[in-house]
Amino acid sequence: MDLQLPDLVRQRALAHGSAGQSWLDELPDVVVSLSQRWQLTPGAVLTGGTAGCVIEATDSNGSACVVKIAMALDADDVAAFERSVVVHQLADGQGCVRLIDHDQDASAMLLERLGPNLADLDFSVPAILDTVSTTLQAFWRPAPDDDRIPTGADKAAWLANYVVSTWEGLQRPCEREVIDQAVAYCDERAAAYTPDGAVLVHGDAHGWNTLAAPDGAFRFVDPEGLRSERAHDLAVPMREYNEPLLAGDTAHLVRQRAQLLAQACGIDPEPVWQWGHIERVSTGLANLSNFNDNNKSAGHLYLQVATRCR
Repeated sequence: MDLQLPDLVRQRALAHGSAGQSWLDELPDVVVSLSQRWQLTPGAVLTGGTAGCVIEATDSNGSACVVKIAMALDADDVAAFERSVVVHQLADGQGCVRLIDHDQDASAMLLERLGPNLADLDFSVPAILDTVSTTLQAFWRPAPDDDRIPTGADKAAWLANYVVSTWEGLQRPCEREVIDQAVAYCDERAAAYTPDGAVLVHGDAHGWNTLAAPDGAFRFVDPEGLRSERAHDLAVPMREYNEPLLAGDTAHLVRQRAQLLAQACGIDPEPVWQWGHIERVSTGLANLSNFNDNNKSAGHLYLQVATRCR
């Protein structure tokens, strides 16, 4: 079976050496096996993702669905897949794509097929931010008492270590002050975490992960799954769409976005600003580390915005 994978998926796999190459080599047989198990007719590989293979399919009843095979290359990736399954089950189709079935061994999920995402629908940046905020409020629910889902404090501590080690490994591609600010904000958000104030957080709520649903609403795909404050989920719309932020007074425009998102969700804008800086720096470094060409350029844009906001 010839799978036309997106370039970014191949790049990410090859960046992980032999484990990634093995995943690429075995993927066609995995797709055939899952198609037989779930009685599917596979279709085209979807573009847009970086951490796995997503394929359109039709089931034996003629219903449209999607097979998502995660790139689970190590224990952390396997845990992330397991967590994603739990999050889908908890969401139960509310603000999130509906899970039909899953295969633990293959790190695969069978999901309902949704419509186009906000970028494909050509939404403006303000409309994207508004729709993401609205969809988050449908997704959020009390945080489960489940140790498989990390807390915001756990994630903040992980991000602090990742930012410093990746920055050093990349030969310091931005000013130390930007990194120090991100680490300080990680410490502050970790200290602010309380179970009583936590909800189930998506963790990657941007316009490309926000898809049109048949009922006229929108639903998320690709949940990371955390127990954290609501502001944590606004970090991703804060970090994205950097070109408009660089076109003017960047620090003012970023503050303005934090206030807009916070007001839409009825929360304090300062944690939104802090999580946004953390995500912008960590994602910029991740792009420089894992990808090449256009995504390296995007990585520099993230860091450029962060530098102007220090």
